[in-house]
Amino acid sequence: MMTVSHLTKPSSSRFRTDQQLRYLGLLIAGILMGLWPVWPLAWISLVPLWWIINREAGLRQSALSALVWGMGYHGTTLMWVLHLHPLMWLGIPWLGSIAIATFGYLFITLWSAGIAVTWAMAMAALQRVASLGNIGRIFVGTALWCGIEALWSLGPLYGTSLAITQSPGNLVIVHLARLSGPLTITAAIVAVNGLLACARHSRRWLVAAVGVFAIAHLVGWGLYQQPLQDSSTKSFNIGIVQGNIPSREKLTGEGIFRAYEVYLKSYRQLAIQGADAVLTPEGAIPQVSKYQTFQKAVNETGVPLWLGTFTIAPGKKYHIHQSLVSLTPNATANSQYNKTKLVPLGEYIPLQSVFGDVIDRLSPIATTMVPGKSHQQFDTPFGRAAVGICYDSAYGWIFRQQVAQGGEFMLTASNNDPYPRRMMAQHHGHDVIQAISTDRWAARSTNTGLSAVVSPHGQAHWISAPKTYDTHLETIYRRDTKTLYVRWGNWLVPLLLLISAGWVWRYQLVK
Repeated sequence: MMTVSHLTKPSSSRFRTDQQLRYLGLLIAGILMGLWPVWPLAWISLVPLWWIINREAGLRQSALSALVWGMGYHGTTLMWVLHLHPLMWLGIPWLGSIAIATFGYLFITLWSAGIAVTWAMAMAALQRVASLGNIGRIFVGTALWCGIEALWSLGPLYGTSLAITQSPGNLVIVHLARLSGPLTITAAIVAVNGLLACARHSRRWLVAAVGVFAIAHLVGWGLYQQPLQDSSTKSFNIGIVQGNIPSREKLTGEGIFRAYEVYLKSYRQLAIQGADAVLTPEGAIPQVSKYQTFQKAVNETGVPLWLGTFTIAPGKKYHIHQSLVSLTPNATANSQYNKTKLVPLGEYIPLQSVFGDVIDRLSPIATTMVPGKSHQQFDTPFGRAAVGICYDSAYGWIFRQQVAQGGEFMLTASNNDPYPRRMMAQHHGHDVIQAISTDRWAARSTNTGLSAVVSPHGQAHWISAPKTYDTHLETIYRRDTKTLYVRWGNWLVPLLLLISAGWVWRYQLVK
């Protein structure tokens, strides 16, 4: 008996040590995936999680492994959320501010990690009923990951798709988004990692991984090399204003006065310099429907202004929109886009009836903010534009719908305060993906940075410095091309899922 006990303890200890090392490796791999903008790491950082799947681990171990990996990836990518603190300017105590920022960071990280957890559990469940084999496992696993990401993209919190790891550092692979949206990039990353995970058994899998990686980049390179062929008859000069007025100042009486002064002065200067239209950031004027002064200036100069402000939601008392309003001379063709994806806690309170009284002070607006409807149209004197406000940039389908309805160029307006440059650059990366996937010129104006002008190939023709006041005049072009993604939407994912369903059915185990 003593002998058995003596042998059991070291064995149990080794098991726990191996398990701890496995989870540590998964955490490190997730962190490496999240070390944006070091894009090459994404092509190897999912391998440890694939190893767990290949070992046909149970539901519990698969879920826990994916959770550890997901916390590493999303936790690293979303680290900037902690910069929500300090909130003392809203009257929140220091400890309360820390608690709110920490809670927001952990909740969003856990929600995002749900993509990997759901995927791992689904793969574990499938492998109980079907003998997939390595090829089938990689194909089905790739389809499932993309399908789960597509489902998450319909929800309130989304923005850390694997595709963002490649933008804007790897513009060649980002061009795959023209085929079937950003999830085409995700599919390539998941598939290559899956092939590499099998390489420990045979060198041919390594060759296959390198082959898929090369083919994906060759296809992207071919799309990258297509000439833009823009016509000067479809060009116009756009002025961009980066006001650099922090929210803690802008939402005071003095700050509102300064906002009027800065944006009105900047608008007039850009009009004199030759701007055909001027774009301002999200919430440039933090008051509801108070833009008569700007309308008067537009009437005087004859230059349209795209103004970020708040507007009253029709038919709903005390409900407002976060909007971009197109002011034209004499208001002859004014138009409006309302932000579709609002920021939880910052712009609306999830489960308002339960948590509203506790965290309502987080919102800078006393009234209730409501999202805009899908399929909005934003008409301008230069044709129809595809518009997004801040968080909209993470949702490719918002821009795809507008381009499919005739959007000829892209406008985005954002705040980005109080977050660091890392967040600003990631936000810029989202807009780069949308510009490439829809084949449109994009102008982005932010409050604190990074404002930019991006070509349909994702190249920044101008980009501002963060945390500075800036104005810029740049020529962009209207385009009427339609990529496969614009024409057919995200067709690749349902196709992959359909083939995967057939594969699982074909190799289902007979019990």
